[in-house]
Amino acid sequence: MALHEASSITFPANVQSHQVHALVKEGSPGIAQPANNALHQIACASTTQIQANSVLDKNYAAGLSPSKSADTSATSLMNSNKYVKLNVGGSLHYTTMGTLTKEDNMLRAMFSGRMVVLTDSEGWILIDRCGKHFSAILNYLRDGSITLPDNRYEIAELLAEAKYYLIQGLVTQCEASLERKNQDADPICRVPIVTSPKEEQELVRKTSKPIVKFMYNRGNNKYSYTNSSDDNMLKNIELFDKLSLRFNGRILFMKDIIGDEICDWSFYGHQRKVAEICCTSIVYATEIDVEFPEARIYEETLNILLYEQDRPCTPHMIACTDSNTGEPVVQRSVHNCQSDDDIDDSSRSHRVRRIHVHSNRPV
Repeated sequence: MALHEASSITFPANVQSHQVHALVKEGSPGIAQPANNALHQIACASTTQIQANSVLDKNYAAGLSPSKSADTSATSLMNSNKYVKLNVGGSLHYTTMGTLTKEDNMLRAMFSGRMVVLTDSEGWILIDRCGKHFSAILNYLRDGSITLPDNRYEIAELLAEAKYYLIQGLVTQCEASLERKNQDADPICRVPIVTSPKEEQELVRKTSKPIVKFMYNRGNNKYSYTNSSDDNMLKNIELFDKLSLRFNGRILFMKDIIGDEICDWSFYGHQRKVAEICCTSIVYATEIDVEFPEARIYEETLNILLYEQDRPCTPHMIACTDSNTGEPVVQRSVHNCQSDDDIDDSSRSHRVRRIHVHSNRPV
């Protein structure tokens, strides 16, 4: 039996198998038809090559180069994990590029090439801002929220930094915290010390609260003082401190250390002096005794509460203390009170209640 030599026909790799069969079956110019019993060796593309070509075809269809998509993802991941050294006003910080560019703010603009970034010889990126609150800025960018300081002043400082870096979420958080603190009651009792008559007039003019002013000038060496004067002066000071703590927020308490009187209480309502208690009395021509009229001071302090902002300008009821029990009681007022300076002589029908304790007491 004759042995026929097998003819080997090799096709390009991009020619599919069904196309090969068609060419062999129908014939092609320049290609000899193999014998029926000839062996066909066809070099076709492997499965891996086909899958790779399919991926490339999709990239070409999307308008990308074969390796652009993978390179972009890898580059982005590498840049996000890149560490950055920051020198913010002398405060040194390490962080990643991903933290700095997480939100649309000024830091993202700095490291995206849109702004000029200054670096020193050691590679530290310089930011000309105070670095006190920059750690809080970075923590907010990492977590999306931070615990704000308790101090209102520090929150205001952090708010200024957040506005500079254009971090709107932190700006909103700081503003909301400041608003809540403004609505909360202030537990601190502040007592201004009057150092001039002009300052006293300004305080009286600006406030809408009733006022209790305590004047003490123990340093007045014009007089000598009795043995009980120092003790009574201390009792007056302690009572003023107690009242200022008890009625904080309702009454404006002031101290006066420059007046002519040794120890004197003044009470203002609706920006007018309505009562005065003088706690000094002359024992001898050059000797002063300081008294402590505790019940009268309590009485006038309760009366001055009637001049609060939500009450009418002309009070009809006056509080006083029962001399037997010491409990506060309410009596009907027989007149209204005004300062002598606010009305002229022709219409002076109401006067300031002036109480002098043991004034010019005989020896």
